[in-house]
Amino acid sequence: MLGLKLPTDPRWVNIVETNIDEILTDHAFCEQKAATNAISLIVFAPEYPDLVEQMIALAQEELDHFNQVHELIKKRGNVLGRERRDEYVNELYSFVRKGHKREIVLVDRLLFSAMIEARSCERFRVLSENIQDKELSTFYRDLMVSEANHYTTFLKLAKKYAKGEDVDKRWKEFLEYEATVIAKYGKKETIHG
Repeated sequence: MLGLKLPTDPRWVNIVETNIDEILTDHAFCEQKAATNAISLIVFAPEYPDLVEQMIALAQEELDHFNQVHELIKKRGNVLGRERRDEYVNELYSFVRKGHKREIVLVDRLLFSAMIEARSCERFRVLSENIQDKELSTFYRDLMVSEANHYTTFLKLAKKYAKGEDVDKRWKEFLEYEATVIAKYGKKETIHG
């Protein structure tokens, strides 16, 4: 369904399990950044009422996910750590075309967002199927469904506002590029690391 070219090695979960606190902090900030991204899309394209409405809903849901992860952290007797740089996201963002017409940049930003949601969905699936902690297994299975919905929302919006741009072709280019990026990761206890 997601079309990712390079699946996550399930052994990544072994790395995650060595430092659950780290993955939870990283995950919390991924949710915060997803909410921020939705808001930045509103600022970038306020002239599209349905995009604005969908991004408001998405930002609220992402903040709810942030809260859920934060509650898990507290329940485990810990505190939210400091934000980490997400090298995967930064590298993926370099593929977004800049200096083009706003419509082209908007499509790329929506596809960039879809790609992150697709990879997060895939990582949540791998976690839910392989992590020994039953509470986290259920938690990540539930979030996986939400991430899949976000992924399809961004793809639909990209197609709606493409204005002549071949979104399917550009999405394939994103998938190919993302495979080269993710190949460098999967060795740290972070959602994209």
